[in-house]
Parts: sequence; C-alpha cells; structure tokens
Amino acid sequence: MKDVLVALALACRADPSAVALLVLAALCAGGAPVLSAWLTKLLLDGITQPSPGALRHLLVWAGSLAAAGVISALVPHAAVYAGNRLSRRVKLTVRDRLFTKTGTLQGLAQLEDPRFHNRLMLAQQAGSESPGQILTSLLGLLQGGLTLGGFLVALILLSPVMAGVVTAAVIPALLAETALNRRRAGLRWRLGPAERREIFYTDLLRDLKAAKEVRLFGLAGFLRGRMLSEMRTINAAKDRLDRRALHTQGGLSLLSAAVAGAGLVWATRAALSGEFTAGDVAMFAASVAGAQGSLASVVRSLSGVHDAMLMFGHHQAVMRTPSTLPVPAAACAVPPLRRGIEFRGVWFRYAEDQPWILRGVDLFIASGETTALVGHNGEGKSTLVKLLCRLYDPTRGVVLWDGVDLRDLDPAELRERMSAVFQDYTCYDLTAGENIGLGDLSALGDRPRVAVAARRAGVHDLIDGLPHGYDTFLSRMFENPADDDPASGMLLSGGQWQRVALARAFLRDDRDLLILDEPSSGLDAEAEYEIHKRLGEYRAGRTSLLISHRMGTTRAADHIAVLSDGRIAEQGDHGRLLAAGGIYARLFRTQSRGYREPDEAEADLSR
Repeated sequence: MKDVLVALALACRADPSAVALLVLAALCAGGAPVLSAWLTKLLLDGITQPSPGALRHLLVWAGSLAAAGVISALVPHAAVYAGNRLSRRVKLTVRDRLFTKTGTLQGLAQLEDPRFHNRLMLAQQAGSESPGQILTSLLGLLQGGLTLGGFLVALILLSPVMAGVVTAAVIPALLAETALNRRRAGLRWRLGPAERREIFYTDLLRDLKAAKEVRLFGLAGFLRGRMLSEMRTINAAKDRLDRRALHTQGGLSLLSAAVAGAGLVWATRAALSGEFTAGDVAMFAASVAGAQGSLASVVRSLSGVHDAMLMFGHHQAVMRTPSTLPVPAAACAVPPLRRGIEFRGVWFRYAEDQPWILRGVDLFIASGETTALVGHNGEGKSTLVKLLCRLYDPTRGVVLWDGVDLRDLDPAELRERMSAVFQDYTCYDLTAGENIGLGDLSALGDRPRVAVAARRAGVHDLIDGLPHGYDTFLSRMFENPADDDPASGMLLSGGQWQRVALARAFLRDDRDLLILDEPSSGLDAEAEYEIHKRLGEYRAGRTSLLISHRMGTTRAADHIAVLSDGRIAEQGDHGRLLAAGGIYARLFRTQSRGYREPDEAEADLSR
C-alpha cells in the first residue's frame, strides 16, 4: 500500500491538472452508462405505455439521453489527452528521481553487478509507466465501481438471483488475472538478461567504434545470429505466456457470454408472461451487459494495479538501494593536502568469492612530489587508483588523507580535490569545447580557460583548425545543432583523443592531486616526449601519482613504487632501484633493450 501511495504522489506531483482531468473523466464515464440505461428504459416505457402529458416527459428524457451520449463521446478523448500528457510528465519526473539516485551511489560496486543492471533497466521502464498505470487503474476501479453499482441496483430490482449470478461469475476472472500478472512480472525479470544481451549485440552491429573489427573479421553475421537467437528466446517465452492468456481469457469470455445469454432468455420469458415491460427487458439486457462489462473492467483495473505494483517494485528497489560508500552524518571537511596520502595495510578484493587484488599495501604519496607506480598487468595498479578516488573502500586497512581516513570524508568533496586522466578515458559525443569543459563544469562556458587547458595538452591548434573550432562535434553519431551538415562532425585519432582527455584533466589545475594512469599510451614517440615534458613542467611542486608501463616516463619521478603480487615489493628513486637489481631494474632493462643496438642488448643480457 505504501508503494501505491508513492506512485500516486509521483503522478500528482508530475501533473496535478492532468490527474484532476482524469478523475473527472472517470466519474463521467462511470455514471454515463447507467444514466443512459435508465433514460432508455423511461423512454421506451413512455413510448409503449403513453400517458397524458407524456410528450413533454419524452422530450426531456430524449434530450437528456442525447446529452449523456455527447458526454460519453467526449470523455474518452479528454481522458486520452490527459493520460498522454501525464505519461510524459511522469516519465520526466521518474527519470530525474531514478538517475539522481544512481548518481548518489558514490562507488562502482552496484554498476559492476549484472543483477543491479537488470533491475535498473526494469526500474527505468516500470518507473516511467507504473505511476500513470496505477492511477489509471485506480480510476478504472472508480469508474467501474460507479457503473457496476448502478447496474447492480437495477439488476437487484429486476432479479436479485441474476444479480448474484453475474457477481459470482467475476471471481474466476479475478483469480485468473492475478495469476497471469504474477507470470508476466516473473517473465520480465527472467528475460531481463536476454533483453540486455540483445541490446548489446544490436549496439555492436551499429557502433562506429566496433565497425572496423566487425568488418575486418567478418563478425556481422555472427553478431546478427547472436542477436536473433536472443530475440527468438524472448519471443518464445512471451508466446507461451500469450497462449496461456488466450486460453484463460477465452474461457472467461465464454462464461460471461453464457451468463448473459441465459439471462436474456429468462428476461424474454418474463416479458412474454407480462412480468416485464419492454423498458424492463431493455434495462435488464443493458444491466447484465453493463454489469459484466464493468465487472470485467474492475478485474482489469485490479489486475493493472497489481501488475504495475509488481513492476514499480523494481523502481522502489533501486530507490532504496543503499550506497556501498556511505557518507558519514558528520563528514570531516577535506583539507588541502599538506603531508600526503598513505595506504596502510590495505587489502582489497571485489567480492568474497574473488581473489585478493591487493595484499597489505603500504605506500606513502608525499605532498608536492611525483610518485610513480609500476608493475606488470593485473598487479592492481588501477585498483589502487579506484581506492584512492574512493570508488571502493578497502576490505582491510585504511587510506589516509593527511592522516584522516577517507571513509570519514564526503566522497564528492574528496574528488573535488583531484584531477585524473584514466587509461580508459571517455570520448564524449559532444563538441570539442564540451569534451574539455566537462573536466570542471564551472569552466564549461569559459572559452579562454578551456583554450588554456587545450594549449597545455598540445591540442589547441588541432581544435582551432576544425570546421567550427571548439564548437565542432567530435562525433558522427548526431547532427551538430549549429550546422545541418552531418559531415561537419569530426572523428579524432586515439592520440588526439588522449590529448583532449589530458586537457580535461589540466582544466582542474587548482586541485591537490593529479592522477595520471597511462597518460601517453596512445601517442607516438615525439608526441609522448612533448607531453611528458609538458607534464613534468605541470607537475613541478604538485602532488601526482603516475602509472605507466613505459619506464622512461617514470624515471624522473621523485619516488617509484613497484607493485607485485598485490604488495609494494620495492620503492625508491630511479637510481636506487636500478642499483638494487630487483623487479624495477629487470623491467627497465628489458624495455630499454629494444631501443639499443643488438650487441649492446646482448652484453646487457650477459650481466
């Protein structure tokens, strides 16, 4: 019941005038059939059994019947208009609520859970439709109840037995529709993964980024086959449910027709014996049909409420999802970084059934210095960055910001103190200026500031030479609102995109910590040298964490830490680690071997 009230409150808040119009339409639609039936009876009786002054009454009843017909004709159109408008407003309101909620889930744990994605997809669909469906169904109950009440009164006056029979015939329909609704809701949940996979294969077939490999490796037929296989699975399950609904609802319709037919035969015999007038027969026929129709409407409305509530439950489940990174009620203010960041005895794994990624990491990132983190793939370097950004909390141990546990800080305020270039940076289908400006929304409309960041990243000249400069769309997915020519959108190379991502990070130039996760992996040798020269100038006196597989970029760091088997295996500056002859020295010599002459490399191997 609580969720029903929440859904109704959402609908009323989204568009109160549309709700009021729907209520008025339901009242008119519920009363008009009964009024029309009574007026028809009076009109027929007045015609077949005339009395003095009957003409005046006949004209009044005929005029009233015509007015009721006009109302009955107009009400559905008003209801459709109000319902459509309400649906659009509710979709907007619910979408805002839903993604406001997902935005408050500060960590990544839920977004990496496929069950949460399934529920989120259902919540997005159901949340947009269910409040309006619940309201419409409840108004259908009101409308059906009014019609049913009026026709049952008429039936009771004409034949109490027939009123009981008509009412009893609705019980099987109510039970059957409830069972079907449960099956529909269960089917939606079970088919969620298949529907998401079908969307995934569909997106791959039309995705520009995947198009090169899809065509080169001849994957179109394979992906299309996977997509169609998922669609066939979905369709087969829905077909089975539709067949069950056909059998169930067909049987119920036969039952209703049998009751109506038997009642009409009885009423005809009553009219032949003089017990019923012509108006009584017409009223009886209209009452049986109206009562059955309104009872069926009531059942459908109850079924609709039940179905909508089952689906709205997914929306409410998302809204009630607790954050895996709770913000303390009295969160400490995040001070400017003075001493540094410390990982103290940090252990981490993504789930209890997953292996340990970090196994007791101890690391200090000193303020004002560059700390480089190196190691083989899969050693946990990116995981350490996620903990530093508090996208996850350590399973054991603590991460300290000037001695304060990150769990005692507001994650949003903490991240305001950071800037980053991630290895898997995002290429937004937006303008060049917006792609950079997203690094700091306060600078989104500040073109000079955006241009400064672009110059630091060495991408200003490229952007300035585009057809619309910083207003050029870096995509061919959408038309540029500033130009009707879809060809005006530009596609950048991987290295050019990396410079845009660097500019995005440089826009946050007043932050306490700069995280650089493989910042030059997509650049050629000259561009890499230039970027790291710029980064070296930019990092001077700043606190930064540099992650790179290219040892030449890490050697200038103030402090280098080697991550191996989930632990800090060794640390120091470049010279000290090279002299130690450990993991770092081996990695450095192995990588530098490819840049030397063969005889020099062989000599190095013999050492």
